[in-house]
Amino acid sequence: MIGSFRNFAKTKFAGLLVFIMIIPFVFWGMGSMFSSGNTNNIAKIDKTNISTQDFIDHINNSKIPQKTIRENLDKNIIEELLSTLISTTLLDLEVKDFNILISENTLLKKIKTDKNFLNEKGEFDRIKYEKFLLENNQSAVSFESGIKGVALQKNLFDYIGAGTSVPKFLAKKLYEEENRNITIEYINLENFYKKKDEFTETEIMDFLKQNENELKVEYIDFDYAILNPKNLVGVDDFNQTFFDTIDEIEEKFLNNQDLRSILSDYNIKTIEVKNYRDTSEKNNIEKKIFESRNIDFDIIENDNNYVVYKINKTEERPPNIDDASLKKEILELITQRNKFDYNRSLFKKINDKKFNDNDFKEMGNDKIETLTLTSINDNQKFETNTVELLYSLPTGSFTLVNDYLNVVYLAKIKSINNENISTNDEKFKEYIKKQNTNTKNNILKSYDFFLNEKYNVVLNQKTIERVKNFFQ
Repeated sequence: MIGSFRNFAKTKFAGLLVFIMIIPFVFWGMGSMFSSGNTNNIAKIDKTNISTQDFIDHINNSKIPQKTIRENLDKNIIEELLSTLISTTLLDLEVKDFNILISENTLLKKIKTDKNFLNEKGEFDRIKYEKFLLENNQSAVSFESGIKGVALQKNLFDYIGAGTSVPKFLAKKLYEEENRNITIEYINLENFYKKKDEFTETEIMDFLKQNENELKVEYIDFDYAILNPKNLVGVDDFNQTFFDTIDEIEEKFLNNQDLRSILSDYNIKTIEVKNYRDTSEKNNIEKKIFESRNIDFDIIENDNNYVVYKINKTEERPPNIDDASLKKEILELITQRNKFDYNRSLFKKINDKKFNDNDFKEMGNDKIETLTLTSINDNQKFETNTVELLYSLPTGSFTLVNDYLNVVYLAKIKSINNENISTNDEKFKEYIKKQNTNTKNNILKSYDFFLNEKYNVVLNQKTIERVKNFFQ
């Protein structure tokens, strides 16, 4: 409720002050919540504990605002942050296990050659270095520790992938695969879908009957009023009196007084809305109330005003096609379902090898278009994933592809022409590096599986839930 902020609301900027004041308490005061037993640890890797304080420090270092964390709790942001901390800890354990070290001289060299700390002559500038630390609220010890950690992890990955060298024929094969010329023929399937005005009333009613439960529409009845300092207390600014009055309204409602009669005492008329359903055509305030309908009564912010509302009734009903805007939405659903069913049926024929070149020519008639792709990066017509799919298919193959507007096409690989390259070409050297990187990445993926087998990671789910609850 808005009353919890009233003592800080001398201006509209008060919320920012509250946010700034809360951060240190949340991030540095939370550790006391878990002061005994296993609740002090949020995870354990073999015999290595990850404490809640370690996790809090990790959250601080991530520099993710508390508000962002709170708004993304249902998207598992806490779990993702914990996962990155566990991954970093695993790598630290591996660095220790392999006895990988970095000398102070090497660390010093890395800092002194960092372009962020060089002057116009290309020399290390200590003032720039210290200014950087101040601006980022870091000590030299913590910054240098971070640099050292990154360097050690790089040395670990270099150690794991050490000696990786690919033969030239693999690099040449990769070049040919990515730079071959592929000529395709394609047909825009929009020409084969049923148009919205072609669906009969019977088809619409059948669709509604088949999807009755999924298509039920929620309607609500509610009263609401816009509140601001001008209409509530006769001033222009958000002051203590305004928020005290908001508290009075809230208290009266909680004492079972009717919202309309409460607001009439302040000469404010309520707006009555019946049979409201969610649609993009509705105004912003009523849409916000609909989105908050799970709370019967509340006071919410809207631009430079507050809105008080009371939900009087909620009801789910079958869609009424006499409602023109609702019928338009239903027709859009039927059209999209029809496209999906058509594409699925065609794709099944292709997979079952029941679609051939004669079928393609018969479908295409005068609608077949031709395009030559010059490389796997040629994505002017089709989106990147589509081009990669086309480059993975042999001559004569059929598939369904889409462009950036999600228009779907039936495509055929007409011909493939390989591009040759000399091993002395500069571009070939790039592909040597690229193939080498691919090989290293494959090794590291295998190493990732190895780590999963080597270490036993246990999460303290109760502590995770406590951390999540604290941010709510």
